[in-house]
Amino acid sequence: MSARVAVIGAGIGGLTSAALLAARGCDVTVLEKEAWVGGKARRVLVDGAEVDGGPTVFTYREVFDEVFAACGARLDDHVKVARAEVIARHAWDARGSLDLYDDPERSADAVGAFAGAEAARGLRAFMREAQRIFEVLEDPFLRGDKASTPLPMMWKIGPWKIADMLAMRPFDRMWDALGEHFRDPRLQQLFGRYATYCGSSPFAAPATLMLIAHLEARGVWLIEGGIHALARALATIAERQGARVRTNAGVAEVLTAGGRASGVRLASGEVIPADIVICNGDPSALATGRFGEGVRRAVPSIPPAKRSLSALVWYVHSRTQGFDLSHHNVFFSTDYPREFREIGEGRPPSEPTVYVCAIDRGAGDKAPPPSGRERLQIIVNAPANGDLRHYSPEERERCTHAMTATLKRCGLTLEDPLEHQLMTPEDWEGLFPATGGALYGRASHGWAASFQRQGPRTRLPGLYCAGGATHPAAGVPMAALSGQLAARVIAKDLASMKTFRQAAIPGGMSTPSATTGNMG
Repeated sequence: MSARVAVIGAGIGGLTSAALLAARGCDVTVLEKEAWVGGKARRVLVDGAEVDGGPTVFTYREVFDEVFAACGARLDDHVKVARAEVIARHAWDARGSLDLYDDPERSADAVGAFAGAEAARGLRAFMREAQRIFEVLEDPFLRGDKASTPLPMMWKIGPWKIADMLAMRPFDRMWDALGEHFRDPRLQQLFGRYATYCGSSPFAAPATLMLIAHLEARGVWLIEGGIHALARALATIAERQGARVRTNAGVAEVLTAGGRASGVRLASGEVIPADIVICNGDPSALATGRFGEGVRRAVPSIPPAKRSLSALVWYVHSRTQGFDLSHHNVFFSTDYPREFREIGEGRPPSEPTVYVCAIDRGAGDKAPPPSGRERLQIIVNAPANGDLRHYSPEERERCTHAMTATLKRCGLTLEDPLEHQLMTPEDWEGLFPATGGALYGRASHGWAASFQRQGPRTRLPGLYCAGGATHPAAGVPMAALSGQLAARVIAKDLASMKTFRQAAIPGGMSTPSATTGNMG
C-alpha cells in the first residue's frame, strides 16, 4: 500500500494504527496538538519530580507483543516491564488491608483470611465466571469487527452455543451479579470497582464487565516510566517504519473532496493531503464540529447523559505515613451507592473512593526513595460535566479535603500542605474538547451500550476512528485493539478500492467501493 494517512492525535490507538499502517507501506503522518505523545498518558512536573499521568494499569500485554512483532520489534527491547506480584492493595478503614495477587489461589487464600471460607469459595466461582465471559467475547467482540447490533457477534459465537451467549450476562446488572458471589459488601464493592475501569457505574453496567477481573488475574505489568514510556515506544517503532510523528501540530479541520476525506488543515494553516484520515480522539469532537462542518455528520453525537465518568486527578510529590503502600492501592468509601448517586447528580462525591498509584513502589513493593518523598497519582471518580461546571479554588480545595479524609480514615497520611497539581473535569474538557471531561467515551450502561460505541468506519468514506473512546472499549489494551482494528479495516478498504479501480472500464469513472462507504 502507498496510501497517504493522516492520524489526528498521538494516543495509544492512533500510534498503534500508525505503526501498523506504516509497516504495511502507507505514508503515515501523526499530528498531535500537545507537546507530548501518549494523549492522556503523559508526565507532569510537580515540585521538581516527574509524575506519571493518565492510565496506570497495564494488562493484556500480548496485544502489544503482537503490535511490536508486526513491526519487526520486541516490546521488551523498548520498555522495561516487570510483572506485579500484588495486583492491588485494598482498604476500607485503618484496621487492615486486602491484597489480590497474580496467583489466583493466593488471592483466594487472602480473601478467605479476610472474610471467611465462604468468601474464598465465592471468589473462585466469580473468577471462573469472569474467565468464561472473557473467553466467549475475546475473539468475536474484543478482537472482532464493530457491529451495530449483537447479531453478527452472536453468529460468530455460533447460534447453537446458547449457553455461551447467556454466560455473557448482558441483561444482569454487575452489582446484582456480584451479590450472587459475595455476601460481604466489601468484596461486592471491590469487584464492582472494575466497572469504573471503563468509566461506568457498577450499579448500571452489565455483568459482562466482570471479564475485567479475569484480565487482571492473567497479569498486571509495571512499566518503568509508566504508560507514557509505552506510548513513546510505539512512536519509535512507527517512526522506524517510516511514519512521521509531529507534536505541537493541532488539526483545525478535516478536509473533504468528492464525498470523502481528503486531508487535514492544521491550526497553523498548513494543509496535509491524505487518502485516509484517522481521528484518534473522542468521536464527540467530530460530532460537535471541532474538526469542521464537513465532518460533523460523520459520526453520531453522544448525549451528555451517556458520557462515561470523568475524574479528579492529583499529581503529588509527598511523604507518606501510616499505610504500607503497594504500587496500586484502593481506599473505599463507606457508602458506595451514595458515591455514585452524587456523581449521577452531577456532583463530585462528598466521600469518595480513592485510587493511589505509588509510582516509586515497583514490582517488589520496594520502599520509597531515600528522600522519603514519593510520586503519587491519585484518582477519584467524578461526573463528566466539565463543559458546564466550573471548579472554583474553593471547590478544588473541598475535593482535595474529601480525598485526603478518605485516605486518613484508612490509615494513610500525606504532607500538609500538599505539593500537587489537580486536574478536574473542567481541565480535562480543556485538553479533550467536546467530552465534558469524559475519559472513556460512552458509558457502558445497559446491554446495548457496547454496540453503540463508535467503530473504525464513519459515515464519511476515508475517515476512520481509533482510540479508547471507540470499539471495543476503554483502557490501554483496548485502545491498542481499536488501533489494530482500524488498521485492519483500512487495509481491507484500500485493497477493495484498488481492486475496483483496476477493474473499472478504461476511460470510465471509478468511485469508492461500498465497503469504503460503510457506516461504522
